[in-house]
Amino acid sequence: MNTVVRWDPAAEVDSLQSDVNRLFDGFFGGGASGRQSGPRRWIPPMDLAESRDELILTMDLPGLSEENVAIEVRDNVLTISGERMNAHRDNGVGFHRAERSFGRFSRALTLPRGVDAEEVAANFDRGVLEVRIPKPEERKPHRVSIGSTADRPETIEAGADEK
Repeated sequence: MNTVVRWDPAAEVDSLQSDVNRLFDGFFGGGASGRQSGPRRWIPPMDLAESRDELILTMDLPGLSEENVAIEVRDNVLTISGERMNAHRDNGVGFHRAERSFGRFSRALTLPRGVDAEEVAANFDRGVLEVRIPKPEERKPHRVSIGSTADRPETIEAGADEK
């Protein structure tokens, strides 16, 4: 006797989502209950937009000041790094729930070739970092004209028999 089992694609997606969640929880230290066994890794969210003349990177850095953030361009890689201090210091306050992440972070972005690092500008306002990266000028192709051999003067070199 053959049993017919109806395939449910939504159940497959739910199962896959559960597997991925378990994988990430295990890798980043979360338990099955969703509680963290240790400090959570903080990765600030970042947007990258493009206008006609520049790339605009925007990053949310709540609770940080300019002094907590470093921006560096080296070997065509823009790196933004910093640290958000632990708000759960041992100051006598008992927490019922602590979800905010803290710690060091570093985000890197490979820039297009030809970007002038001296022209990269940053602005920090109310916890939002904006980095403006001017696009490099497009390299325009150089047209090479084709001439005939009749247009080129002939070069004559002295040989050993002419000495």
